[in-house]
Amino acid sequence: MHGWKILKVFTSPGMFSSGMPMRVLLLARRTKGLLHPHFHSQGLAQASAKAEKMVEDHLAVHSLIRAYQIRGHHVAQLDPLGILDADLDSFVPSDLITTIDKLGFYGLCEADLDKIFRLPTTTFIGGNEHALPLREIIRRLENSYCGHIGVEFMFINNVEQCQWIRQKFETPEIMKFTNEEKRTLLARLVRSTRFEDFLARKWSSEKRFGLEGCEVLIPALKTVIDKGSEMGIDSVIMGMPHRGRLNVLANVVRKDLDQIFCQFDPKMEAADEGSGDVKYHLGTYHERINRVTNKKITLSLMANPSHLEAVDPVVQGKAKAEQFYRGDSAGKKVMSILIHGDAAFAGQGVVYETFHLSELPSYTTNGTIHVVVNNQIGFTTDPRMARSSPYTTDVARVVNAPIFHVNADDPEAVMYVCNVAAEWRNTFSKDVVVDLVSYRRFGHNEMDEPMFTQPLMYKQIHKQVHVLKKYSDKLLADGTVTLQEFEEEISKYDRICEEAYTRSKDETILHNRHWLDSPWPGFFSPDGEPKMMSCPPTGISEDVLQHIGNVVSSVPVEDFTIHGGLSRILKGRANMIKNRTVDWALAEYMAFGSLLKEGIHVRLSGQDVERGTFSHRHHVLHDQDIDRRTCVPMNHLWENQAPYTVCNSSLSEYGVLGFELGFAMVSPNALVCWEAQFGDFHNTAQCIIDQFISSGQAKWVRHNGLVLLLPHGMEGMGPEHSSARPERFLQMSNDDSDAYPEITDDFEVHQLYDCNWIVVNCSTPGNFFHVLRRQILIPFRKPLIVFSPKSLLRHPEARSSFDEIITGTRFRRVIPEEGPAAQNPDKVKRVIFCTGKVYYELAKERKQQDLENEVAICRLEQISPFPFDLVKNETEKYANAELVWCQEEHKNMGYYDYIKPRFLTVLQNSRPIWYVGRDPAAAPATGNKCTHLAELKRYLDTVFNLQAFEGRNF
Repeated sequence: MHGWKILKVFTSPGMFSSGMPMRVLLLARRTKGLLHPHFHSQGLAQASAKAEKMVEDHLAVHSLIRAYQIRGHHVAQLDPLGILDADLDSFVPSDLITTIDKLGFYGLCEADLDKIFRLPTTTFIGGNEHALPLREIIRRLENSYCGHIGVEFMFINNVEQCQWIRQKFETPEIMKFTNEEKRTLLARLVRSTRFEDFLARKWSSEKRFGLEGCEVLIPALKTVIDKGSEMGIDSVIMGMPHRGRLNVLANVVRKDLDQIFCQFDPKMEAADEGSGDVKYHLGTYHERINRVTNKKITLSLMANPSHLEAVDPVVQGKAKAEQFYRGDSAGKKVMSILIHGDAAFAGQGVVYETFHLSELPSYTTNGTIHVVVNNQIGFTTDPRMARSSPYTTDVARVVNAPIFHVNADDPEAVMYVCNVAAEWRNTFSKDVVVDLVSYRRFGHNEMDEPMFTQPLMYKQIHKQVHVLKKYSDKLLADGTVTLQEFEEEISKYDRICEEAYTRSKDETILHNRHWLDSPWPGFFSPDGEPKMMSCPPTGISEDVLQHIGNVVSSVPVEDFTIHGGLSRILKGRANMIKNRTVDWALAEYMAFGSLLKEGIHVRLSGQDVERGTFSHRHHVLHDQDIDRRTCVPMNHLWENQAPYTVCNSSLSEYGVLGFELGFAMVSPNALVCWEAQFGDFHNTAQCIIDQFISSGQAKWVRHNGLVLLLPHGMEGMGPEHSSARPERFLQMSNDDSDAYPEITDDFEVHQLYDCNWIVVNCSTPGNFFHVLRRQILIPFRKPLIVFSPKSLLRHPEARSSFDEIITGTRFRRVIPEEGPAAQNPDKVKRVIFCTGKVYYELAKERKQQDLENEVAICRLEQISPFPFDLVKNETEKYANAELVWCQEEHKNMGYYDYIKPRFLTVLQNSRPIWYVGRDPAAAPATGNKCTHLAELKRYLDTVFNLQAFEGRNF
């Protein structure tokens, strides 16, 4: 009988890549010769059993290594206080060898600890060795994954990226620092700690939202910036909440300390540059030399409100814009850093929205470094009540971002993961999260008492040794620094603070412009004022109109098959150009195209904007035969034109509007537009509108020319597809309803300069064309709110002649009556003032009732700032007529509450302005078509009933 010899053991690779069961294949060859049957069978059984045991043990060790890579972070020593688990599960995985008896999970025992096992290719714990004793394997795995760093990365579905991370954390002795690096780290900790101590001594009763308990944030950020600078980054845009902001301004951005200290002086008078903001909301912009790399770097910390995480998409938009204008398509020059709080990172939905922009082509910043200051508490809320996920950082897993949890009382561990995070971004252009597990030494602010709600935590915090003392003691003990050197470092920074404090006493006025986070060099005069106060005409030459029209009514690339329906649309455009007219889509094309010719970048973003919600725009043509082959005609207009960007966004308002706001901050020479799918949906971005767009200039001296296109109109589409809520924008407009302004030759442009935003509802494509171009031609920037049309996009009467948009023409704030009634104003019995689409319904009804001589209709195209001068002209022209405001919105919505007091100011309360429209209601519109038509008929009947207001008292 012939025997068998085991030659080799093969394992299926499945387990290493996907966790699937392993197959064991024994490759054997038959040996020659006859053996005694008993000896043969006994020997074969022993060899087989021994080989099988060897294979099983190796597979068990491979599984053990993988278990530490996946779940080691659960038992990492992350909490500086030693009382909480960083994850809410308090979960100790059964497959980690936390006690000797757990070896049994793998079929191993204590006797196996000194056996040598061959290491798989999916670990780097061996360094240059390919096999290690089990005892050493476990020790090295614990050092890599269960110490002061917890690494979450095995959910990433990219082998190269996983191997990269394994190499960074598993390689023996990889976390080494030179003595010089340790001394630099200590010096940075000194500055971070002593800055907070200085503020606490000088202003003990002031809120400052200090960094105590996570002082390591300062050296952490500086390490990220140093490593970025080393790899070519020369511009860093940061966003952060209020905690630690003053320290970041002082010690990361290097804002002048005396300007920071001035913010604490209650006697300081504010300059007349706006209302300003509290000190822990302010941002700034600073260029300096990075002392580690000796390279120039620009740091921008964005101003933001108390609305936590609201600044996230704004930072991303600003970073994207800087990358775009600099041609930095790979993000190798410009980088964004977002600092988060633990409760907000888990709780605020805009974090999720921002993450989902991170890899979209028109929104990616090629990787953001997220740093979470994890206090392990909200305001007073325990983490167990603040989130359902194990970690505060779990939201980052949706984009396969690695997460590095680190004990913030181990400064060297923090520095190491920050270096790795910066290298990760540079290598893979993807987001990464550093979770600084720390504590908050005081309450939510310095005046708050945290013992009410977290007594045990704060008893431990009161006993906790400061991280500076811990680290300085360590370096003193190992001889890295001497006590004299350490004390000199402290006294040197204390002296810097005292000298700055003395200088701050010489200041008498707070200048908000010193805190500008997004300057526009050369756009304003040196003192921050417009270089002129006039606006040239916004019309363009007929040659340019014809050229744009010809390009956009054709397909500018060869062998491109378009949809048959689109062929009809392009043919219709060609006919309009031939007839020297434009509809809404063509007017937009003309405005955008002419700005591109003048070197102005145009960006249009939002849900479905490439085609347009109402299928009117078609700025991106799709080849019907070749997948993903597209053409953007707007980029084929001129040889040296500026680029045009049109991009469908994710289904987000809050995140995307914030992103576009940030994009618009970077350059005044760009028209940045965000279009809502329907105007109704802008209220999910209300925070951006209220806290940034409406009040941004007043709080932070920050001009912004962002355009909001909000489809609006009561057309029987129900309460969620009818109203862009104009009343909300008008309520936040800052012009005075009770003061009639002084009218000068340049009144229009001065009024625009003084307002906080511009609100329009254009009734003609031509006026829409002009208001878009005016955004760029005025010598300053203001947000523009456009209540854009839906049915007017195809309304046969909503057309404009070339004569309305050619050279010499301009935006018309008011379009007065131009029909028969205007020829005999004394015979006019009623003047109807209105805005937007309702004009066409009124004009049609007036014609049907043959009242064109007796009723004049005047359109307010610009509602805010209110056109006092032009409204006065119309009311005086029709001195004997009854004045009516007609709107399609409900009385408690729309424009009436805004225009009424301003009309009465114009009229000096001598005449009434009667209301005609829908009755007050809770919902913006009815969902019943029959009711909608009945309401329409009712207010049309009333507005043309010339006896409707007889006998009513004013």
